Amino acid sequence: MASKTKKAAFDAKKQLEKVEEQFETLQILNEEGKVVNESAMPDLSDEQLQELMRRMVYTRILDQRSISLNRQGRLGFYAPTAGQEASQLASQFALEKEDFILPGYRDVPQIIWHGLPLSQAFLWSRGHFEGGNIPEGVNVIAPQIIIGAQYIQAAGVALGMKKRGEKAVAITYTGDGGASQGDFYEGINFAGAFQVPAIFIVQNNRFAISTPVEKQSAAKTIAQKAVAAGIPGVQVDGMDPLAVYAAVHDARERALNGEGPTLIETLTYRYGPHTMAGDDPTRYRTSDLDNEWEKKDPLVRFRKFLEDKKLWNEDMENEIIEKAKEDIKVAIKKADDTPKQKVTDLMSIMYEEMPYNLKEQYEVYKEKESK
Repeated sequence: MASKTKKAAFDAKKQLEKVEEQFETLQILNEEGKVVNESAMPDLSDEQLQELMRRMVYTRILDQRSISLNRQGRLGFYAPTAGQEASQLASQFALEKEDFILPGYRDVPQIIWHGLPLSQAFLWSRGHFEGGNIPEGVNVIAPQIIIGAQYIQAAGVALGMKKRGEKAVAITYTGDGGASQGDFYEGINFAGAFQVPAIFIVQNNRFAISTPVEKQSAAKTIAQKAVAAGIPGVQVDGMDPLAVYAAVHDARERALNGEGPTLIETLTYRYGPHTMAGDDPTRYRTSDLDNEWEKKDPLVRFRKFLEDKKLWNEDMENEIIEKAKEDIKVAIKKADDTPKQKVTDLMSIMYEEMPYNLKEQYEVYKEKESK
């Protein structure tokens, strides 16, 4: 007798398709700066729109100057940010001062605009301990170097906020590579289980150093990974500042209303190398791909939008460019004038009460440093 074909217990392909089709990309401005989603437009005044553009232009100049300073040997570690201004700055723009930012190493712009002095950002790049001496009232931590570790920290900070009844959120960032780390899953799972006021942003710039996102995960989107944690997820055009702002603003409102965390995937692109530590993107990215994403430049897109509304012009842009250059000049001088850190400095700030073995070493180094 011919055997009967056994029917599958469930339709695996259909199951995946049903999940994936829920994660359409949120976009408000197209590449020409035209509004294509009027219903999702955030409620921002003309002055707020102009301020957001100022911050994006300022940060592009900061990136250019930081790369130059790094090549001169005046900065240490640096991860370029050009191309990700909308994702970084529009998300921070949706926050309030009381919100807490836990950044990755590419997320220096967000913590600067949240209150960290520029000179301290330069000192952090140099590895100087003063770079991590966060001023009172500035709710940030120093950028995390361990990939994805800030996701677990953000879940913990948000839980503390919930327990204290604070009306604030913790927000954290990683890249698409970070979404492949165990800390990513642990962080969003913990946050979902305890319904904490957290916002998790994955800036999908398509390459975890040199590994394309398609080789990192079989998931069609990173946003859909929220499903397993039982939390909302959304994919956003990360080159569109209005879409990024709207997504983060809505996530913050839900968090403050006790509705728990949100995972936001921003589709973006870094125009430069992964870091200035020898990465060569021409070895793993094509010029065609670079050209495709340059047409989506967040500054160009937003500039067109504002110019059409008569809210931006060349004089305004030049003014902020000159301000950025002057601020950077002052900040790098302040960093240069900061006393060089000594071994005894590091030993003295490490412990409230120094262990006996370090006390012995402290005296040895103190004598050496006095010569």
